Amino acid sequence: MGNALRDSLTRSMRLALVILPLLAGPLQAHHGFGNFAMNEDIELSGVITRLDFVNPHSWVHFDVTNADGSKTPHRCELRSATTLRRSGWTPAMFPAGMRITIQGSPDRNEKTACYTSTITFGDGSRLDRYGQRIEAEVSVSRPARLPGGEPNLAGDWAQEQLVMTDPQGRDGVLVALSQSTQFGVGGVPEGQREIPGARGTAEAEAAGPANRPQAAVVPLTPAGQRALQALAAIPRAERACSTGSILSDWSGEPVNRIEQTAETVVLRYGFLGLERTVYLTLAAHPATLTATRAGHSIGHWEGDVLVVDTVGFLPGTLRGVTPHSEQLHVVERFSLDSSTLQLRREYTAEDPLYLAAPYTGSDALKLSPVSFSPEPCQDLTPLLP
Repeated sequence: MGNALRDSLTRSMRLALVILPLLAGPLQAHHGFGNFAMNEDIELSGVITRLDFVNPHSWVHFDVTNADGSKTPHRCELRSATTLRRSGWTPAMFPAGMRITIQGSPDRNEKTACYTSTITFGDGSRLDRYGQRIEAEVSVSRPARLPGGEPNLAGDWAQEQLVMTDPQGRDGVLVALSQSTQFGVGGVPEGQREIPGARGTAEAEAAGPANRPQAAVVPLTPAGQRALQALAAIPRAERACSTGSILSDWSGEPVNRIEQTAETVVLRYGFLGLERTVYLTLAAHPATLTATRAGHSIGHWEGDVLVVDTVGFLPGTLRGVTPHSEQLHVVERFSLDSSTLQLRREYTAEDPLYLAAPYTGSDALKLSPVSFSPEPCQDLTPLLP
């Protein structure tokens, strides 16, 4: 190995070890069951004391009155604040002092914590974990193009919500909301299997939670493998509420916003408020850049396709636990289907230092029925022993 390459690897690894604990992206598998004993049933009744309306999971706190009149505080997990808001749930549904009854599954380690499957509120109304209180579609009148002729990408965009085929969230698989009525409760579409940890699976029957290490999404170089090992040592709580990458954080649960002019396209991410400006009047990146989480983006139109080239990243995580270095280079192609108003993005990420092969993929968003609004993030899940 040449001295120059060795020096580059050493410098990049040192930088990654310093920065990754601060910038490690959130794990994408927020739909696992973690600590919860999904094969066991529990029912708790009490009076609400407060609601933590946060990502990656919300928690409702309530006091349960014991036989001797004393009170024991309990807390039960809900879905993420972003997903709840997109489903029509609001903090106003959980006022302090209201009596609620929760059916769910107990936490294996924290005796007063649980996974919420169904809530019965003080007025007698009832909602399952995946209950929807808002329409899944939005109908708006919008110009198809800007005055200059470019496709109009402006608006609030989100990936279609995923819900479980079991509305109580104990069994089955995740499917798109528009397909959720096509399967029976707990039904498994052909070619899919139940989420590991769901009721009845081997993981749920096991004595402990199903914690399986994640793998990189593409093969890694030796330097990338060392960065992956360093990332694995970072506690989950430090990863859960850290920005991932411009690729991973655009899709999933959040609602994103695009603001567009003839000179710039601004992408505002619903997850932790990451913001990017795509400069349409620059032919090349500046010779000197200050590295950031969002990088520096320049773009141009190829017909009706917006092509965005981004460099100048701080080291971090590309997707899941896959690390990337400061040499990451991302090319995205945004296109809008005017008939369905589906915003599609295709992307390629290359990193000669950490990635042994390019990482390619795509995602699709639709206009959101709820507006852009980044929710606070605080990982309150009980720590594993």
